[in-house]
Amino acid sequence: MQSGFEMTTGSKGAGIVLAAATLAPMLVAFNLPPSPTFLNQALANGLWGASVALLASGASSERWRDAIRDSALLAAALTVLGVMTAASVLRSHLPPAIATSMVASLAGAMLVVWSGSSAGARKLTTAHFLPFLWGLAGAGVLSGLIALVQVFAPDWADGDTIARSALPGRAVGNLRQPNHLASLLLWSIIATIGLYELRRLGRAACAVAYAFLAFAVVLTGSRTGALGVLVLTAWGLCDRRLSRATRGLLVAAPLIYTLGWLATWFWANAGGHVFGAESRMGLQSGGDISSSRFAIWSNAWAMTLREPLLGVGPGEFNLAWTLSEFPNRPVAFFDHTHNLLVQLAVELGLPVAFAVAGLLALALHRAWQRGWRTADEQGSVQRTAFMLVLMACLHSSLEYPLWYAHFLLPCMYAWGFALTRSGANERTTVDATDRPPLMRSGPMAAAGLTMLLVAAASVFDYHRIAIIYEPPAHAAPLEERIARGQRSLLFAHHADYAAATAFGEPKAPLSESQLLAFQRAPHHLLDIRLMIAWAQALAAQGEVDKARWLVARIREFRNPGADEFFEPCADAARATRNFQCQAPQRSYHWREFTTR
Repeated sequence: MQSGFEMTTGSKGAGIVLAAATLAPMLVAFNLPPSPTFLNQALANGLWGASVALLASGASSERWRDAIRDSALLAAALTVLGVMTAASVLRSHLPPAIATSMVASLAGAMLVVWSGSSAGARKLTTAHFLPFLWGLAGAGVLSGLIALVQVFAPDWADGDTIARSALPGRAVGNLRQPNHLASLLLWSIIATIGLYELRRLGRAACAVAYAFLAFAVVLTGSRTGALGVLVLTAWGLCDRRLSRATRGLLVAAPLIYTLGWLATWFWANAGGHVFGAESRMGLQSGGDISSSRFAIWSNAWAMTLREPLLGVGPGEFNLAWTLSEFPNRPVAFFDHTHNLLVQLAVELGLPVAFAVAGLLALALHRAWQRGWRTADEQGSVQRTAFMLVLMACLHSSLEYPLWYAHFLLPCMYAWGFALTRSGANERTTVDATDRPPLMRSGPMAAAGLTMLLVAAASVFDYHRIAIIYEPPAHAAPLEERIARGQRSLLFAHHADYAAATAFGEPKAPLSESQLLAFQRAPHHLLDIRLMIAWAQALAAQGEVDKARWLVARIREFRNPGADEFFEPCADAARATRNFQCQAPQRSYHWREFTTR
């Protein structure tokens, strides 16, 4: 029997917003350059902030203390990451805009964890967990329909309502990433199973949705998705509290996946269509099953051994890796290591990385213990929540989904629910003798509203950047738009990139805008255009040997975009007059490029 509190108007409102927070950010196709995911993330942050505010309604201070205690391990890990990020501003000159964005994301994640744990402690399954599951299931089904369009009728994709796939024959959803779509679909499968186990979805509907979602995973061609299918099978084999029908579906996951694969293969070969997953799984694009992940992990480990105690600093992997000598480096511009543990080690150093990883592992183990020790409906809720977190951990071993708010925040909410102690559920839901609800929930409600307002403000802040790259009619001159963008609180690095690359080869003396740009832009992402412009700027300022070192790193990437830059080197006479044709006289540590 559900508690009376679950039926209050505020609780229903929280459920509606929770469903929207889970579903809507996954479906937004429209985007503004330069970030293809900004609007998705802003919407996720705003809706989850509203959810936190509504979830605070009716929760006593005792409940929040329970929630904070239950999720202490996870909160401690997030706190350490936040402190280390703030310290990186001083240690390696991480731009404040980037650090502020990272710390705000971690703070929002902590609020969502506490909200999930508080709702779980109050047994708000119907009001606050089922809408979450319905949102995930709906996002997966709708994304599956988008996947059908992208593979079988790509001309229907308009780019604004349905994203166009840049990968022929592969589904990317409106997230524009096949691996992200695969992870969403796997989450949706878990949500569908949870709804069936909680008797909110019929057997036939569950089976149809399950088969459809598994088929959509096939269309992504994601190898991470294929591994996730095996995790579903393991769940069916290990969780004996699941119904027989559910266990049968889960154990049959590889068979359903294989049948979907064969059906699509026959369709492609019979009609001369492209089945992108076939070449992806067949490794026809180069034979590297890891898509350069093994190579980047090897480079990251070498970097960890060079700075084992404190690492390169949060947010600095790309800069440190790009400016370090790796003659056989992967030629793609990696801004993450594609593995959460490797990322922690290289950026935080081994001692702190072990501490954070240990806290996360303990929090995951505790969630598993509490789910498997709890019976009845609450146990089903917590085991479903645990599986959502476990699937995110699988994805994080090969990608970096938790860097995106629309994956991070749902994962944290599920983790909070999974960490709820069963004993807390036996307490009275509302203490009539406590202070009025508004007073009791004030601090958390205020924090949630702050999160919502910050998300809304970020959209206005981002607009100053978007008009640099996609100016409206009668826009101000580019120089003026860049200057305004460089004053952005959260996104100044995007304006810095434009300042560094939009005006041709930098010449001495550099303008104030350019000086600022080359101090900050490389901390976000060093690509071939920015590397060339930075090398030219260093040479113009008289730091010619540093420029040569940077050029040597450009050569390691073997990128065709640098061919014109290296064209003078083909002529012996011109080569002697161009710094890009000469070897550096000494080695440089990457931190020598960040001093101001």
